[in-house]
Amino acid sequence: MVKSKNKDKRKRRKRQGRKRITAEAKKIGPSTPYGYTKQNLTPYGGLLPLEKFLDGVKFKELFQSLYIEPGRKNRAGSYFYIKGLMLLLFIGFKRIYHFSYVQEDPMFMGILGGKKLPHISTFWRYLRSIGINQARALLRIMAALRERAWHALDYDLKRIDIDIDTTIETVYGKTEGARKGHNTKAPGKKGLRPVLAFIAQTKEYLSGKLRKGVSIDGKETATFIRSLRSLLPGCVENVRIRADGEFFSWEAVAACMEQGFGYTIAIKRAAVPFHPKGWKTRSKKTGIQYNECMYQPKGWGKACRFVGMRIPKNPQEDGGQQSLFIDDQYKYRVFVTDSQKAPRNAIADYDKRAGAENLVGEANREGLAAIPSKNFHTNMAYFQIVMLAYNLWRYIKLMSHADSSEEFILNTVHVSRLKLLFLSAKIVRHSNQTKVRYSVYLSRRDILNRLFKNIEKLRAYPEIWASPITWQNSCQP
Repeated sequence: MVKSKNKDKRKRRKRQGRKRITAEAKKIGPSTPYGYTKQNLTPYGGLLPLEKFLDGVKFKELFQSLYIEPGRKNRAGSYFYIKGLMLLLFIGFKRIYHFSYVQEDPMFMGILGGKKLPHISTFWRYLRSIGINQARALLRIMAALRERAWHALDYDLKRIDIDIDTTIETVYGKTEGARKGHNTKAPGKKGLRPVLAFIAQTKEYLSGKLRKGVSIDGKETATFIRSLRSLLPGCVENVRIRADGEFFSWEAVAACMEQGFGYTIAIKRAAVPFHPKGWKTRSKKTGIQYNECMYQPKGWGKACRFVGMRIPKNPQEDGGQQSLFIDDQYKYRVFVTDSQKAPRNAIADYDKRAGAENLVGEANREGLAAIPSKNFHTNMAYFQIVMLAYNLWRYIKLMSHADSSEEFILNTVHVSRLKLLFLSAKIVRHSNQTKVRYSVYLSRRDILNRLFKNIEKLRAYPEIWASPITWQNSCQP
């Protein structure tokens, strides 16, 4: 046998992964005819994973055991109306009259469990019947749901950071609780000023409430901080509170100490006596300096640790003229904290709180800015329904990437909705069973399969939620 030495013997690279099935493009032009079909089609195919997830965590049982029924009785039950509002917000609609856009969708109506949607005014009447008691009940439901979702995701977070912030919701007309105050969006207009707390590690909503349009004081801040402990999953041991200067007060610091929380709170205006020779430069290139001291402001119960950071000003900002006093040559950032880290690292940990601003803005876009009623207590309850839908999106997104080797990026709710909700599907009836069919050409088919697989695992063992031995359940009914 003769072998040619000139033959190319290099190994050829093999194609990795399976060949993707692509849809064949069909030409559509002005003369293309149209028609109608009797088949049930829906653009909201992503609602089926949500329904399976709610069944997996036994959400209906949680709701019925923790929810406080309003005084007004209704035939369909509170679960029907709360679930309807939650599904509407989950899809991306923010107003109650938007029910008119989904009342003919077979997926929406099939999950809600009715052949025909009640008149929109029925939802209005139910919403007006709920108030502060239902808002608090929804917070407890979200706490129990969080604990079950973490257990399903195998989350065992021992330490978390809680970022607290306020926002302003401009209102027009006569709305209870609206006040004129610090409103950067619409100066001089009335508004409401809700407070929200987010868990930095999972970006989910922990607690919050709708407030009158005035700045929050120290007493109210302390009450809010004390309420957080009962909403935390049983696995959490260490908590750090991060807040801006609006929450700076002795009452807030004392509440953190009382609850065993760590804290780092910014200060807007304070004459903290840093030693003039205590400023240390970490980088000659930037000129940023750090300092620390123990200081007990007037009216405080004990001395606390204050850390400071000063940044050199650009002389061009003051018209090119050098400042006479040394304090005028720097911009100062001061914080009160119980952290034992170096001032530079303590401030760097606080700077991670910047993500909370994005989460607050996202919550506004998801429905917080849509004030539905003139009644303040009704708006408080609607506030919690909006945040419940917001958290459900977080859990669905996390479930879709659980046990995945891909790099996980926790997208915004808007992006997640485009990826996991707006999936065209066909609802068929075959073998005396209703089935949902998705397109084989779906580009996100792998993510959808993984989501269904993880949720079906959750549904396979429903008895686990009745067993307090296998997991730390501090929020369950």
